[in-house]
Amino acid sequence: MEIVSFWIGFDIREAAAFAVARESIRRYNRHLPVCGLVLPELQAAGLYKRPTERKLGKMWDVISDAPMSTEFAISRFLVPTLCTMRNSYVSRGDWAIFMDCDVMVRTHPSELRRLLVDDSKAVYCVKHEHVPTGLPKKMDDQIQTSYPRKNWSSVMAFNLAHPANKALDTEMINTFPGRDLHRFCWLKDDEIGELPPEWNYLVGHTELPEDREPKLVHWTDGGPWFEAYRNVEFADEWRDLLDRWAS
Repeated sequence: MEIVSFWIGFDIREAAAFAVARESIRRYNRHLPVCGLVLPELQAAGLYKRPTERKLGKMWDVISDAPMSTEFAISRFLVPTLCTMRNSYVSRGDWAIFMDCDVMVRTHPSELRRLLVDDSKAVYCVKHEHVPTGLPKKMDDQIQTSYPRKNWSSVMAFNLAHPANKALDTEMINTFPGRDLHRFCWLKDDEIGELPPEWNYLVGHTELPEDREPKLVHWTDGGPWFEAYRNVEFADEWRDLLDRWAS
């Protein structure tokens, strides 16, 4: 009964963010597998077949008829499949964690594992009520979209032995609109567990009581690797980790 692996979305435009996200986990546990979701590799393996175009200078998912702000917008849902491919035997209580690359873990992963207490849940996440306001674009001039359960899928704990997650196969991932996948269309509402908000702290959006600190920081609008966001909250801590990784 453990977290068997972490998976981080990779986008070449945010390679530094990916490196820090990975290092932020490894500083607490060097033995825990931390894997990248690299789109060309998933395409070459025949796991990701969704048609993608360039439209208005952006990546465009043809099935969803919508922009993709990152290369891992949809591939994140392959995590249970990838875990099964690596190890065909999954024990009850085994979990895999997906995270966007624009995050930083600030505590030992064992603290997260202690929250995954209900095996009846197929997925755990922070159930944000996040409706973007202000500018219509974010980070690297990407379109800021709004959809139900926005940012729920940016940090997910997958219960690898849960039967409901068997429906999340490559056929579904390659044919369903992204908006349906991001709202967990393959699950019943009572199969989605809730994590405390400090486990997906949206910089500039999440408010925590004074006695609670973010366990996982998420720069959903743009992080310190972009010039326009150099001075966002926790930027100095992020740069310290970047230096640690580079040294």
